[in-house]
Amino acid sequence: MTMRKLKLQFAHIPEGFAPANSDPTNYCDEEFRNFSIANLEQVDCIILGRKTAVDFIPYWADVAENPNDPDVLLGKKLTDIPKVVFSKTLEKTEWANTVLAKGELVDEINKLKNQTGNDIMVYGGDSFVASLVKNDLIDEYYLAVNPVDIDNGLPILKELDSKQNITLVKSKTFDCGMVVLLQYEPKTN
Repeated sequence: MTMRKLKLQFAHIPEGFAPANSDPTNYCDEEFRNFSIANLEQVDCIILGRKTAVDFIPYWADVAENPNDPDVLLGKKLTDIPKVVFSKTLEKTEWANTVLAKGELVDEINKLKNQTGNDIMVYGGDSFVASLVKNDLIDEYYLAVNPVDIDNGLPILKELDSKQNITLVKSKTFDCGMVVLLQYEPKTN
């Protein structure tokens, strides 16, 4: 049995800072939106930290219900895919199609990876993502780099105490002219 991959799609700016907005499509165009939808084709589980889930899940549920929103298809996908929210403080889930993971991060992720199914996607949440990166749990990195989007974001790589052993597998520029997508995977020795 092949383990499921954990994929990270993250809007990223130089110096390891992320945009403070929870909307991953707010900085580009239809081309990036289509990439985001396609990147979910082989995904049947989304994981989020509690802090991100509070805004992310209701935001995309609202988008999915608005047929005039240009992100309606992405919103429907993000709403329909089952979610696992990692939290030490929540006692029950507040959202439909969502379960809580309350155990140790590495154990919970490895349980998910060993279940039968397609890939797993993680979005946003600088502290949560930093913990996943630090524990070498990410199998594919999709970093949308937008140097124009510098704001009062939060560092996502703050917990690293050594260089990540990853390699660039693919890069793509988008027609909007501002965003470059960098796909990384862990180096295999």
